[in-house]
Amino acid sequence: MSVVIPAHGGQDKLDLSLAALAAQTYPDHLMEVLVVDDGSEPPIRLPEIRPVNTRIVRVRDGWGISNAVNTGAKAADGEIIQRLDADMVPCREHIEALARWHHVTDYLVTIGMKKFVEPPQVTPRQVYQAGRLGELFDLAGAVSSSTEATIAKTDGLRKSRNPYHVCTGPTFALPREIFHAVGGLDPTVARGEDTEFSYRLAMHGVVFVPDMDAQAVHLGLPAQHRDRERAVRAVEPYLAHRIPLRRDLRKDQGRRWLVPYVEIVLDVTDTSESVVRQAVAAALDGKLQDVVVTLVAPWSRLSSSRRSVLSDPCFEMRLMRDLFAHDERIRLIDEAAPTPAPTPFRYRGPVDVPLHRVTLERMIESVQKDLTGVLVVDLPDGRTARLERTSALGRAVLLTDPGADLDDVIATTHGVRHEGPDRFWPAPKQPEPVTIPAPPVPEPVPAPVTVSVAPTEKTLLRRLKSALRPN
Repeated sequence: MSVVIPAHGGQDKLDLSLAALAAQTYPDHLMEVLVVDDGSEPPIRLPEIRPVNTRIVRVRDGWGISNAVNTGAKAADGEIIQRLDADMVPCREHIEALARWHHVTDYLVTIGMKKFVEPPQVTPRQVYQAGRLGELFDLAGAVSSSTEATIAKTDGLRKSRNPYHVCTGPTFALPREIFHAVGGLDPTVARGEDTEFSYRLAMHGVVFVPDMDAQAVHLGLPAQHRDRERAVRAVEPYLAHRIPLRRDLRKDQGRRWLVPYVEIVLDVTDTSESVVRQAVAAALDGKLQDVVVTLVAPWSRLSSSRRSVLSDPCFEMRLMRDLFAHDERIRLIDEAAPTPAPTPFRYRGPVDVPLHRVTLERMIESVQKDLTGVLVVDLPDGRTARLERTSALGRAVLLTDPGADLDDVIATTHGVRHEGPDRFWPAPKQPEPVTIPAPPVPEPVPAPVTVSVAPTEKTLLRRLKSALRPN
């Protein structure tokens, strides 16, 4: 077990943390403590009361909590990495409680508890000699973390839809191999780095296990208690770009995000450019716009040597490559990765069956109801289209050997469901029949009356006019 403690100043609080670690029930010879000095002035020093195997690691490049934790993890020798803050005082059983789970299996992340207290006037010697935290700290007046309430409400995270939410540091333990497999903490995330890291762990397939016996106190209130509105605003852009499941943070229309919500994987080997063009257009024109399209084909085989452009046997592939090469929403790869992490969902289907505008939206809506691992849509011609949950794929990869049937494992861990295509590819609506009313019958128009004058009457009139005309 390697306990990694990032520290930037705060020597007095660090002394209390190291005194508590020196009194742990976990065996000394199985634990090392790495205090990572993140540019402290004056530099961090090791106090008299500390665990036997304690050393200081100086940060040489970069700064910040994430960078410091990564520096410590790279220098660690233990198989388990325990993340602990320099202003935390753990109970005597803390390390043992979190470490024991890792003797059961190798894909767990164990989570400790914490309460926030105002720092009392205690010495490292008192911390070392105290049997319980309540002897030194006012636990009745402590501010509880939301972690414990969430854990209780979700039956120990068994009913939690997103258990990574409670793994917000600064006390959790995980296998060193998994820490490095997900890339460690992101040094570019200045706020919310633990939540972002835990999200990537969830996509990797880990199981989060809280242990109520791993109690600790945090010396002082967290920053969000001092200025909650500003703390929330500071973390929002980091999580919006990196945690697609936070749909509430992605309400801006037409935006592009660092990590997409869905990866659409289409195998376009030996497929004409016109078919692929239609499939890509349909994928990008759906109601769900937060997507990226991955076109799988042997692109690396396309050489740059002299060739005949029009009679090139790879004409269709080159045409597709040149057509899509500069669109950031489209990726060209030779082989799809085992999982699309950290993207939370992946769609795979025949390239000649274009997505309907509502396909992805309705498939995700279906699997989110019961957190199904894989939704398989049985198409009329016997082929299938599928939506895969990344966390389920990641868990299956952790549990099986390479080449194994992942769906067999997912059926046990998360469930695999089959459905018909009608809801996901709805038939086009038939136009309503239009009834044209008959034109109204016009009212009969009376014939004009013609008054005719007889010839005799015409002669008499001429004679009368002549008689009256003056001479």
